[in-house]
Amino acid sequence: MTIRITRRPFLLGIGSLALAAGLSLSMQVQAQIQPKRGGTLQAIVQPEPTVLTNAFNTSFPIGVVATNVFDGLIAFDDQQRPQPSLATSWIVSEDGKTVTFKLRQGVKWHDGKDFTSADVQFSAMEIWKKIHPRGRNTFAAITAVDTPDKYTAVFRLSHPSLVIFSSLNANEGQILPRHLYEGTDILKNPYNIKPIGTGPFRFKEWQRGQYIILERNPNYWEPNKPYLDRLIFRVIPDASSRAAALESGDVQYAPFDQVPLSDVKRIAALPNLAISLDGYTWQSAYVFLEFNLRNPILQQLKVRQAIAHAIDKQALINTVWYGLGKPATGPIPSALKTFYTADGVPQYNFDPAKAEKLLDEAGYPRKAGGVRFTLNQEYQNFHETFKNNAEFIRQSLKRVGIEVVIRNRDIAGHLKAVYSDHDFDINTGRWVPTLDPEVGSFRHYWSKAIATGVPWTNASGYSNAKFDKLIEAIQVEPNAKRRTELFHQFQRLAETDLPVIPLIEQANFTVYNKAVHGLGKAPDAALSSLRNVWLDQ
Repeated sequence: MTIRITRRPFLLGIGSLALAAGLSLSMQVQAQIQPKRGGTLQAIVQPEPTVLTNAFNTSFPIGVVATNVFDGLIAFDDQQRPQPSLATSWIVSEDGKTVTFKLRQGVKWHDGKDFTSADVQFSAMEIWKKIHPRGRNTFAAITAVDTPDKYTAVFRLSHPSLVIFSSLNANEGQILPRHLYEGTDILKNPYNIKPIGTGPFRFKEWQRGQYIILERNPNYWEPNKPYLDRLIFRVIPDASSRAAALESGDVQYAPFDQVPLSDVKRIAALPNLAISLDGYTWQSAYVFLEFNLRNPILQQLKVRQAIAHAIDKQALINTVWYGLGKPATGPIPSALKTFYTADGVPQYNFDPAKAEKLLDEAGYPRKAGGVRFTLNQEYQNFHETFKNNAEFIRQSLKRVGIEVVIRNRDIAGHLKAVYSDHDFDINTGRWVPTLDPEVGSFRHYWSKAIATGVPWTNASGYSNAKFDKLIEAIQVEPNAKRRTELFHQFQRLAETDLPVIPLIEQANFTVYNKAVHGLGKAPDAALSSLRNVWLDQ
């Protein structure tokens, strides 16, 4: 396959004024209409979840469904600030090592049992810290959870840990019912597929390969919520069939890029459908290129800098990602306003001539046929766009004399090649820092995260004692302002050493019918409950 590299202005994406204006007008109109009760929302979840709790599997399809059944201690507002949910308030001690949560009283599990601090204690100590994929790091500082009464949970920390507040929402820090999980094999507990939560909707039915049905929880703790009577999450593997279902009105809601990127512009122009880019800041995904620093060629900084200069990020967005994104400036996307900076962060603008000069200086002149050296590229084969992304990079590097061989593997084969065998030169794909980059970014730069066989860790082999010290300082810094300053240093050092090139900030999107109202703009809205959603039909 040949991808034409172009620098034409992109037609759709974060920078699209027309799309932004349309979304703004749509939100204004929705705000003027009073919510209506009742009705069934038909939604798409694809791929099909394997279980219905995020307690030990954080795959996004699970979160799309499960956050309607479960709550977290906190939620987030549109400004990325924590707000009460199952916890009504919290106090952090002066030394930052004790966090006291006051819990909401009168909350019932869907089976009628009381929600209490015992559920919080069990979830934190037995699930988040032991079997949650990210929680074992995020909540590592929690040494104990005291329960002085039914509605108080006191987190005891080994050191100050501000990162925990980014992960206490319904998707990342689900509270599970102690009375149904204690003393069981949590990974095999039958309630993983017929969940009992405290959330706005109750589990009703799951027909594998077809649909998942949730029904309104009449005893939900938030007054008059939810508005809808029922949610039906339909499993539709074929992308064209998903688009057709949305266009016909058979389905009204589809988060997480459920139609081909090539169809987004056309769908956004249809009279009954709209596209929203809101609700994905909690993930803040970016597309990257990672170097294997075990390769002597790639150990040379000038080579890595040359490769960075050889890739036209804006053309990559326009050509491969159909305008859905913006050039990345570092490992923390700009949507994470608390932590992001471009000040003093080295940038590698598209400059093929400079790339050629750096490669010559590094001792790799063009040989017969114009080739300097050859690299093998692994890529995350989630869908066709990632394959096209890899091809764009291959063509970009070929123009400066670097031959790239793309290896096409399934995800299992890719993970083995990159994280177990370290059999790659460059690795491309998508990473998710989350709302606090300590959760999702450190593991790609920290030498202590080099773990053979463990996916999504430091595969490059990058090790810098100064960087390690910086990361470890951020982990224990109790002062939010000082912690932000350290994150700024993190971005500067990451782009100076360049073990990874952050290429583009990806823009995920939701397709919805204009009869759907109340979709949130919070950073985790795409992975939050639909309790505020209602249908105007």
